[in-house]
Amino acid sequence: MRQPVTQKTYAALLFDMDGTLLSSIAAAERVWGSWAERHGLDPKVFLPTIHGIRAEDTIRRQQLSGININAEVQWVTDAELDDIGGIMPIDGIAAFLAALPANRWAIVTSASLDLASRRLQAAGLALPDVLVTAEDVEKGKPNPDCFLLAARKLGVRISDCLVFEDAPAGIEAAEAAGADVMVIKATHQHPVETPHSSIHDYATVEIGFDGAGRIRIVEKAA
Repeated sequence: MRQPVTQKTYAALLFDMDGTLLSSIAAAERVWGSWAERHGLDPKVFLPTIHGIRAEDTIRRQQLSGININAEVQWVTDAELDDIGGIMPIDGIAAFLAALPANRWAIVTSASLDLASRRLQAAGLALPDVLVTAEDVEKGKPNPDCFLLAARKLGVRISDCLVFEDAPAGIEAAEAAGADVMVIKATHQHPVETPHSSIHDYATVEIGFDGAGRIRIVEKAA
């Protein structure tokens, strides 16, 4: 049985962005739904597969013949940059991040740098000192490279990090990297079974520190 993350301490925290720091599902599904229809895909079948994965990887998985991958990625990127309607921060995240020293946390996202910057701004969240985006790794989630890179940039061991994730691809990447995982359920439309610790949002937890300055996730009193 896994030890709850609230009973452990960490050198640093790593956060996915979409569905973990902010809610962008409506915007993403509007764009990707339109893209799917353009290519004769059933949006109801296709849309559940897009979350937590780089645009390039999502498009390649469809194995569509006669398309220009770079052009399709650019179309999706431009459309997502134009559509930020309904993007909101996950409840409690602003105060949660504000309690962290700048050199003790990072965002690790499958979005491009431009899209990550735009969505964070739309949600009223500041860019961190360390931001790992789609352009920074050859292989995106569920490959662990993105989380390993973030840990290196922060100067800590990945085994000393807690990853906050919401999507299966990101959870798998964090597991493969060797990090502990906290699953955020705020944007989940259906119950999710997970062996990892989980919370709905950040309203019920806060940042604490032990005597050595290591980070604790503290459950707020009811």
